[in-house]
Amino acid sequence: MIAFPEGAIKLSIHQIMVVLLVAALVAASSAQIRPLPNPLRNPAVYGGPEASAVILNQVYEPNPDGSYIYSYETSNGIRAEQRGFLKNPGTPGEAQVMQGSYSYTGPDGVVYTINYIADENGYRAEGAHIPSAPRYNAPRYPGQF
Repeated sequence: MIAFPEGAIKLSIHQIMVVLLVAALVAASSAQIRPLPNPLRNPAVYGGPEASAVILNQVYEPNPDGSYIYSYETSNGIRAEQRGFLKNPGTPGEAQVMQGSYSYTGPDGVVYTINYIADENGYRAEGAHIPSAPRYNAPRYPGQF
């Protein structure tokens, strides 16, 4: 048994827990909250005309069979459109197909347009500014180089 000096304050476990809880609440409530900078919002991009861009036109038409069409246009010149559908439904060759395009004005003032398709063969994009692989001419005869 622990001997307490005469006149010492004796606290029960419950009283000690209450005192610790109150101390923790006081410490937590006095802490200052500092907002963290958002690293995903580059001020050079989001501080210019892009920050005030609004949607001028938007269409989304889902169909019961899972196909859809959507498009939108913004006040800063961004345009996009896409259609999607299920190819060969209910077969082993079933694949989702998405085809569309988008365009935007680059920092150099040029309008860039990308046309794309995504299907069972992957994502393929084309645009005047996207480099393409050189054409490969296969040999006509086996063993010909």
